[in-house]
Amino acid sequence: MADSAGSREDSRAWFTQARFGIFVHWGLYSVHGRDVWSMYNEQTPLDEYRRLADHFVPERFDPAGWAALAKDAGARYMVLCTRQHDGFSLFDSRVSDFTSTRSAAGRDFVAEYVEALRAAGIGVGLYYSLLDWRWSAYFNGPERDPEAWAALREYVHAQVRELCTNYGRIDILWYDGAWPYGPEAWGSAELNAMVRALQPHILINNRSRLPEDYATPEQRIAPAEPGRLWESCMTINDHWGYVPADTNWKSTTQLIHNLVECAHGNGNYLLNVGPDPQGAFPPEAVTRLREMGRWLRANGASVYGTQDARDRRRIGMVHTFPTVKDNTLFTHVLKWPGKELVIGNLASRVQRVRFVATGEPIAFRQEGSRVFLSGMPRYAPDPHDTVIALECDEPPRRLDRHA
Repeated sequence: MADSAGSREDSRAWFTQARFGIFVHWGLYSVHGRDVWSMYNEQTPLDEYRRLADHFVPERFDPAGWAALAKDAGARYMVLCTRQHDGFSLFDSRVSDFTSTRSAAGRDFVAEYVEALRAAGIGVGLYYSLLDWRWSAYFNGPERDPEAWAALREYVHAQVRELCTNYGRIDILWYDGAWPYGPEAWGSAELNAMVRALQPHILINNRSRLPEDYATPEQRIAPAEPGRLWESCMTINDHWGYVPADTNWKSTTQLIHNLVECAHGNGNYLLNVGPDPQGAFPPEAVTRLREMGRWLRANGASVYGTQDARDRRRIGMVHTFPTVKDNTLFTHVLKWPGKELVIGNLASRVQRVRFVATGEPIAFRQEGSRVFLSGMPRYAPDPHDTVIALECDEPPRRLDRHA
């Protein structure tokens, strides 16, 4: 996490260094296992939905275990959904009785979560939805019912204040649910000014309908303009919450390729997992996260803290996302070509070539802008992504054919 004595710029540098985080959607919707929008989509009456809280008593909730898994996966931060659109808060709130502390669970899960993450050295992120389906004011809107809307907005501001006051240093505030209303309706400028007064180093996403610190494309990789922080949030299967019927798990290879593509574009990858009602991560998710961690322990230098490499996209081969750090070009070979590999469009002079995972040197020759690697294994050394480092005499430059 960012140094508590540092500045907001330090937090931005930490975020760029981190590259990989884990998103956690977990709450009452986990009990029936029909995803986070079930209350809205099924038109569940509030009294009926409230009864799910009688069954939300997660005996296997182990935040230290969550933090250990995040660390093993190579993630540098985690973002927990503290209150989804259904209005159930996983924290103690003086302005709501629909909370984990005032129901059968009787626990402040946010407090336990932040303590565990800090102990493990994992960055602390909190998700908070501005909308709350329990409030008719949300559906009526600020123009049709200004008095009720003002009460809703006051409730939202109060809960955000609680999150930023009662749980120590928070590294990321991840808003959601502002639609279809603009920032003026939510008082987003005033809200975020309060947040920054309470948490001067915090990073805030763009979903209070203000740009703030970073962009958040969802279920797609869409780099922001150069110089702007961004993070793609994507699910590990097809749903945000726990859905046992969803067995469409992305392969470890696909997850690593997504991570690398984000790093290539100077962005982060926020990978979502939905724990079960007892608080346990599905075993399929655990397996994939640990496999990602093994890959990152061997190849993390090509991901963490890398620079924007979009202008180097044409360096290399067809099936690759290059990443760059200082004078090193990392070639992520996603489709192994065989015993010879050719890197094209590289204007810089190469001084050394090696496998990142092992440090083993690779024989090469450079002819103009083409680099020929020889004596390569017939099959890919890594089944997910074999990374090759080309150390150059300057920050790697691509050949400009139109110069």
